[in-house]
Amino acid sequence: MRNTVIAMITMAALAGCTQTERGAFVGGVSGAVIGGAVSNDVGGALVGGAIGATTGALIGRASERGRCFYRNSRGYRYVAPCPSGYW
Repeated sequence: MRNTVIAMITMAALAGCTQTERGAFVGGVSGAVIGGAVSNDVGGALVGGAIGATTGALIGRASERGRCFYRNSRGYRYVAPCPSGYW
């Protein structure tokens, strides 16, 4: 039951994220788990998480071609098609 609740909260939190943010999250968690398991140390988990988050963000960003991020006058961020010729 506890794992189901954690999974539901995680999915709800990621629902509003862009592909880049999702990639960074999944890569960071995966990297931290793998780094911690391989090194059996917190430092290894931190390094693995950082490398995983960076790699996941880059992979997620590569799948968002033609989409640009903007902020409106109220500070809200939104995604819209890039101006022609940008990509």
